Amino acid sequence: MLILLLVILAAVFAVAAMRAGRLLTSAIWLAGVSALVSVVCYILGAHQVAVIELSVGAGLVTVLFVFAISIAGDDRIEMKSVIPWPLVIGITAMTMLLLGWYLLPALASQVVNTPVNGSLSDVLWQNRGLDVLVQVVLIFAGVLGLLGLLAEVKPPLQGSAAEEISAARERELQAMEDQFIDDEAGKS
Repeated sequence: MLILLLVILAAVFAVAAMRAGRLLTSAIWLAGVSALVSVVCYILGAHQVAVIELSVGAGLVTVLFVFAISIAGDDRIEMKSVIPWPLVIGITAMTMLLLGWYLLPALASQVVNTPVNGSLSDVLWQNRGLDVLVQVVLIFAGVLGLLGLLAEVKPPLQGSAAEEISAARERELQAMEDQFIDDEAGKS
């Protein structure tokens, strides 16, 4: 019953992410969907998948979205739907019926009742400690890479290194010009 509640809540979060008027709000709803999916995966016994979904889906992807939104701007979206509402309601109802068709028998027979070996901290730091550390390193590498890209105030061709190269080239050209003038003066 808890799994069905979490799946329904994740579906509600997904609909809220699609219906949100602002991109930042939509990214937060999407992070909620990913977090709920990771909880469902953990309850079903897929601990590795749950850790990866939580760290990448709710962590890194949300950070990437927030940075991209901060660069592009968070303007309010005013768009009319191109899909007719009766079709949307029909497809949504069909999806919910199929989801119930496949989930309810499994919940009624309790086939998915997998015993959890220990607490979440035991699973994360003792059984899957290396996986968690690799995920943390990947998240930090992604965040630091984005910060490096976003921290540059000037475009790459207008930075201090480009100015130094340009000044050195100007000095070389000036020296070549002076030498050419001296050679021409010496020939006359």
